[in-house]
Amino acid sequence: MSRLVDTVAPPRLGVPFRWLLASSWVSNVGDGIALAAGPLLVASLTSDARLVALGATLQWLPPLLFGLLAGALADRWDRRRIVLVVNVARAVVLATLAVAVAGGHATVGLVLGLLLLLGTAEVFADNAAQTFLPMLVARDDLAVANARLQTGFITLNQLAGPPVGAALFAAGAAWPAAGQALIVSAAAVLVARIVLPPHRPDPAVRQHLGRDIVEGVRWVRHHAAVRTLVLTIFTFNITFGAAWSVLVLYATQRLGLGAVGFGLLTTVSAVGGLAGTAAYGWITRRVSLGNLMRIGLVVETLTHLGLALTRQPAVALGIFFVFGAHAFVWGTTSVTVRQRAVPRALQGRVGAVNTVGVFGGLVLGSGLGGVLAEQHGVTAPFWFAFAGSALFVVLIWRQLRHVAHADEREAPLPEG
Repeated sequence: MSRLVDTVAPPRLGVPFRWLLASSWVSNVGDGIALAAGPLLVASLTSDARLVALGATLQWLPPLLFGLLAGALADRWDRRRIVLVVNVARAVVLATLAVAVAGGHATVGLVLGLLLLLGTAEVFADNAAQTFLPMLVARDDLAVANARLQTGFITLNQLAGPPVGAALFAAGAAWPAAGQALIVSAAAVLVARIVLPPHRPDPAVRQHLGRDIVEGVRWVRHHAAVRTLVLTIFTFNITFGAAWSVLVLYATQRLGLGAVGFGLLTTVSAVGGLAGTAAYGWITRRVSLGNLMRIGLVVETLTHLGLALTRQPAVALGIFFVFGAHAFVWGTTSVTVRQRAVPRALQGRVGAVNTVGVFGGLVLGSGLGGVLAEQHGVTAPFWFAFAGSALFVVLIWRQLRHVAHADEREAPLPEG
């Protein structure tokens, strides 16, 4: 058992990293359950594609509204305490949702409102939590540490969680929320074991919160590699959000899959992610970061085209496998690039700028996806995603060369 633990979390990464890894993996179980159960719950209450897409929008909107504030607070306050307090709040909201569903009082409006509260809480917890890793492990170990965290995300959030969430929903609509409430509570207990080094600024030199936020935005604007990554993820998440916001309808209406089959799509994507995990070291030794990003964007563009064309579940599952491998490689590379480049004092704010890019794209895309699906059918968002992605690949192709310089030493704080 000790040898297995040392393999998963090498001793050089330290005991605090092991607690972080455990809390991350536990949280990913709950998030994976919600990944399938959330859309199924909304779809069980309405067949309106716009409302189904709105469920995704309300989970993606809070990071856009509160992301920059969350980043500034993470650079000011005790980051561990933020995660603990917010996770307790999330557990209360989830328990409330479970009681409402079990008692037959869940309406579309209530469920959407609680999803909005959960999304808001997660903004502050996730932004603070993502700053832990650069404080706990050496810079040269960030890639391997991120790979371990991503492995948990793939196996538990995407591989194990969605089928469990779909199965729990099939057994009873209240079970997924109840289970997630317990899991979030367990993750909070694990976070409480982590000891972070001092990271709060000197109160004597603390500036206005607005200036803190501007400082983070300015840093991103002047750093070519991180700026390119933020722009790319924003644009591609518009197209991704349009398609994935109605994925539950695509799976049931276009592919003829049931609740468990819908969860299986994410599971197969996670298996592809594991393949990407296994090949990641080999790939990065042979392909430059700039070319790796270019290949990934082409893969994602063709993913949307393939899903728009097919009606066959087997073909769709194959596409999801390839997409899963791409998503792991892209995600691990981009987060490592950012963590290596950003000064510790700016990790929260720069991470927040990236988060705003991520969810800003998802919010815009999900709104478009719901309208397109309602007016032109469930494949329309996938055609839009293909066309938009293809156009952006052409426009951003040369700019991705900036990523090749992302391994430079930590950039300085901005002046002024």
